[in-house]
Amino acid sequence: MAQLLTRLDLRGVRGELRPLLPGPKAVEEGPVQVVKEILAAVKAGGDTAVAELTQRFDGVVPASLRVPPEEIAAAAEQVSPELRTALGEAARAIRDFHEAELVAHHGFEHVGADGVVTQELLVPVDRAGCYVPGGRAPLASTVLMTAILAKVAGVAQVVVCSPPGPDGHVATAVLAAAAVAGVDEVYAVGGAQAIAAMAYGTATLRPVDVIVGPGNLYVATAQRLVAQEGAVGVPSAFAGPSEVVVVADGSAPADYAALDLVVQAEHGPDGLAWLVSWSDEVAEAVEQAVERFVAESPRREEVTATLAQGGWSVLVGGPIQAMDVCNVVAPEHLELMTADPDSLVPLVKAAGAVFCGPWAPASVGDYVAGPSHVLPTARSARFSSALGTQDFLKRVHVVRLDRQALRRVAPHVAAIAQAEGLAAHAESVTSRAGDPVAPMAASGPTDREKRVKLAPGGAPAPPVAPIVPVAPIVPVVPIVPVAQ
Repeated sequence: MAQLLTRLDLRGVRGELRPLLPGPKAVEEGPVQVVKEILAAVKAGGDTAVAELTQRFDGVVPASLRVPPEEIAAAAEQVSPELRTALGEAARAIRDFHEAELVAHHGFEHVGADGVVTQELLVPVDRAGCYVPGGRAPLASTVLMTAILAKVAGVAQVVVCSPPGPDGHVATAVLAAAAVAGVDEVYAVGGAQAIAAMAYGTATLRPVDVIVGPGNLYVATAQRLVAQEGAVGVPSAFAGPSEVVVVADGSAPADYAALDLVVQAEHGPDGLAWLVSWSDEVAEAVEQAVERFVAESPRREEVTATLAQGGWSVLVGGPIQAMDVCNVVAPEHLELMTADPDSLVPLVKAAGAVFCGPWAPASVGDYVAGPSHVLPTARSARFSSALGTQDFLKRVHVVRLDRQALRRVAPHVAAIAQAEGLAAHAESVTSRAGDPVAPMAASGPTDREKRVKLAPGGAPAPPVAPIVPVAPIVPVVPIVPVAQ
């Protein structure tokens, strides 16, 4: 067997690493156009188009687009007791973590020094759509890693779309997970047509407000396109083909590092599996172990295809350069399989999730660690994060002023508005500020003034802190669809 991991030696290299490291593929308009045609067909043809596309891509037409509720309930009893228990334990861990996350990101009220009262409300969307892959591997865990988050966030209706198998039915394990997660609706449809159906709606499937979940490049491209139209919201992360970078030193068991590279490569083409080390001996041992495991893998074809394009063994000068490489690659999963992984964690700037030491394989994060396994790929970890409850919540700001507060801020509003040439904006505050205002009670400051801590006699408190500019929007990562 030919060497599966391509060697790249960066020892002695100084300066910018980005040009030296293979990156995401560039956009090819042809495949993107194919996805646009699928979206347009579903938008115009609804259920009929969905059925035709399902026949075309999956070779089957389900008896019903929507899975009957009794079929979902029955699936929970049809899976093995071991799987049923595992799904329950995974659901508990996911729910516990995201309930804690929600508490940490609660809304708040702020009273400014000028008397302006602002409040942030967290309002869940009404309907959330969760895409669950089901082609090469029906990912029951993805149901839990998406739907439970939506439920914790307070979403009223959670929808799952997953492609049908050869028998026309959604995989039993996926349906069992849907029952455990409390999913409200399940539909036997996959691919870009599923994204279109959730975004635009059909006679059977009402449109959703946000779509989450990983998928192949067809699915990820479709999510981006419907979001660009404004039809639906999607997280900023590009949740595409699976990725892992394993940083290993002499303390790492070669078989463990190799297995974890093969784990992510199992998901199929277009992903990446990188080994990064500053030891020739470690690199050689892991490369040999990878070849041995691939030869024995029941998914040998998928793993080989992934490694042929995205399998790399990178030699670096030391731990610092190793982390520089990781921060450029910005992997979905980053494993720090070193003697002191905690010393490297502060150097992480871009990764979906980090796993420390030989006893924390990424597979634990895939199933039972708690945080969602829907993670940024294609270097989108540079500007985005794992799926969380916040992806199902809208931040609504409420602003309150009394007359005294308006009179304090009116000159500033007017000055900025006039500088921008927006006279009506200025007039909207100056006209109000000029109205007669009843004198303040001689007995002392009002309750509102007490809250904002005005100086004695009603004088304004010191000016508020300068406003920090919002970071510019980062362009969407280029996407290249491949055959579904």
